[in-house]
Amino acid sequence: MRTLVEVVREMGMTDPRLLAAFADTPRQRFVPPGSAARAQFDEPIPIGHGQPTSQPSLVAQMIDALGLAGTETVLEIGSGYGYQTALLARLARWVYSLERHADLAGHARANLAAAGVTNVEVLVGDGTAGLPAHAPFDAVIVSAAAPTVPAPLVSQLAEGGRLVMPITGEAADIVTLYTKRQGQLAWLRLLTPARFVPLIGEHTR
Repeated sequence: MRTLVEVVREMGMTDPRLLAAFADTPRQRFVPPGSAARAQFDEPIPIGHGQPTSQPSLVAQMIDALGLAGTETVLEIGSGYGYQTALLARLARWVYSLERHADLAGHARANLAAAGVTNVEVLVGDGTAGLPAHAPFDAVIVSAAAPTVPAPLVSQLAEGGRLVMPITGEAADIVTLYTKRQGQLAWLRLLTPARFVPLIGEHTR
């Protein structure tokens, strides 16, 4: 059976820091205990509230597109059980993770602490509003789909920063990479079709 690192490598991911992050972040620590045996497979796992933790291959594509060098402050929308958060923390200077459900945020905090991840702050709130007190962010990653990127996330993205988010489509959600140029959100490329839960909050439409 292939390891998750092998899955990510076979998808064409070559960044040694990204591969090392996957190798050093045991996924079984970041799923409900009853699902730990499934954590080694490249598949989504339910975590409550009708939500899954995304399959690692999808997480890898989204994180890789951010092009993190290790100096960035990252805003993550959707903490889940903290798996993607832990990967981001190994690749960036600091991660602010915003989760809508307080119980999921609690699980994420506990899992991250148990894994020794310290450069993360998990907060409860409306992901569509972002965290203006901690902006600007060098990178933003959103793990829920909406028709457009919420305006607060655009305003909180640093000039030249990168934002990855699934955009709602008819047949599938399309994970899309953006940057910010002259204060405006600029499309860079499409990453992959996928299925995400809808992004819920004051600033979606």
